[in-house]
Amino acid sequence: MALLLWLGLLLLASVQSSTVKNCYPGCHCEVESFGLFNSFSLTRVDCRGLGPGTTMPIPIPLDTAHLDLSSNAMGPLGDTMLAGPGYTTLISLDLSSNFITTVTPNALSKLRYLETLDLSHNNLDHLSPSCFSGLPLAEVDLSHNSFREFDLDVFTTKINGEPVSVDLSHNKLVSVSTTLHGRVLHIQSLNLSANWLSSVPRLAGLPLRYLNLDGNPITHIKEGAFAQLKDLVYLSASGLHELQEIEPYSFKGLQSLQVLDLSNNAKLKTLSPAVFSGLDSLQELNLSGSGVVSLPNNMLTHLPSIKSITLGRNIHCWRTQKQGQFHRQLGQVQHNEVLNCNVEGIVL
Repeated sequence: MALLLWLGLLLLASVQSSTVKNCYPGCHCEVESFGLFNSFSLTRVDCRGLGPGTTMPIPIPLDTAHLDLSSNAMGPLGDTMLAGPGYTTLISLDLSSNFITTVTPNALSKLRYLETLDLSHNNLDHLSPSCFSGLPLAEVDLSHNSFREFDLDVFTTKINGEPVSVDLSHNKLVSVSTTLHGRVLHIQSLNLSANWLSSVPRLAGLPLRYLNLDGNPITHIKEGAFAQLKDLVYLSASGLHELQEIEPYSFKGLQSLQVLDLSNNAKLKTLSPAVFSGLDSLQELNLSGSGVVSLPNNMLTHLPSIKSITLGRNIHCWRTQKQGQFHRQLGQVQHNEVLNCNVEGIVL
């Protein structure tokens, strides 16, 4: 019986591919079939690097789900460049490395099923607040652009209850605006790494689960900087080469945070106990490559759920149970939880 079930699952998960005839010259079109008896199929179209002078929109099969138009020197993205048969069924679209400077408000309006959009490695410094309106976007990559400020209002539309994931890494953002105009953002993952942010952007109230601020010229993290990000599970603020101080209660409100990465912040020398106030769910703290070589006494009091801490270049501390004495009244041995490190002399 188990063997039959395994064979059935194998058939259900099988994928078969076949090349599509009459594909646009220079493109590669492929149909992938899934499921039992190939009951479901989708078409992938790869039109990378067709070169300048290519007329848009490129004709694609009617049932295209994934389209790669990267490296085509498209320039400004106009209203008619992504219109026509085949585009309305797209689930993912790659427009990276196309020298795109602007996206008109209606350039993406026909892509009503689009979930993944890659606009990385372009020359964008702004986006119209309405350019993503009506799209069921789950993931947007805007890395390697020229944003000096960014208005998250472009992602305020909630489609089919799905959250939005945004990658803004390697831009030149100076600030991030969260003007909501009465609407609610549903972004779960936000990557703002390698920008020009001088302070933690105001993101209070967003249902973020992942936030990356790596590589920004942030000098101080102020009290309440992450206020109301109660759903955040992972926070990375690594490689902040100008970071000198994290004020007490900076992380207060991050009640769900499990991983905090503060590595490679060489100018950060000390951390007060109150810095860790409110991090009751934190399990992993990374301070490797930072200037912090010791932590406040009784760390388990401040971080009751901590399992591991990394310091310096190769200092690892982990939560263990210390054998205690036999308790007469309880009739059992009492265990005390402590943090042990692979290097002696570390203050915890």
